[in-house]
Parts: sequence; C-alpha cells; structure tokens
Amino acid sequence: MTVRELVRSYQREIANTDLQPDRAAELLTKLTALIGNVNDEIREADAIYAMHLLQCLDKESKANRAKIVAETSPEYCRKQEARNIKELVVEMARSLKYFLKVKEDEMRLAGHQR
Repeated sequence: MTVRELVRSYQREIANTDLQPDRAAELLTKLTALIGNVNDEIREADAIYAMHLLQCLDKESKANRAKIVAETSPEYCRKQEARNIKELVVEMARSLKYFLKVKEDEMRLAGHQR
C-alpha cells in the first residue's frame, strides 16, 4: 500500500466511522509518523521536477514557455500531489488532536458531575 492509499484509507475511516478515542489516538500517531515519509516524497518529487524544468528550459527559447510546458508534465503533478498529501496529513492530524481534546474535556466534565 502506498502512502497515498494509506492516507486515503485513514481519511475514509475518520469520515465514515464512529471513531473511538483509542483509535483516534492510534491514527494520530500513524499520521504523525507518515509526515517524514511524505517529506521524503516531496524532496524527491521536487528534485525530479527541477531536472525536468531544466530540460524544458534547454528546449524552449523562452523561460515562461518552458515553465508552462514543465507544469503540464507528470513530474509537476507528482510534485503537487506530494504537497497535497502532506497538507491532508497535517489537517487530519490537527482534526484528530481537536477530537481527542474534546473527548478528554467531555470525560473530565462527566467525572466532575458525579
């Protein structure tokens, strides 16, 4: 399973299930660990895109034309997708942190009401 597939499966689970705090904490840990993998993918995709852009600059007479050509390439798509995945992972982690804080507050209030 790729990182993208894994992130999307976590996204579906978070959105479509009655998430329990223990599972939310587990998913948060997994998503946090994935950030390093996503950063590696971003670095690699950036390097590949930079090489492709240089090739386009060599082939085209104008820099703006070369940039347009490069931005329609699979290399550019990969670069953008890696960044989008990171943004998704970070936002999901933030959501899970908020969810866990709310659950903790609910449990604290329930304990005080007894």
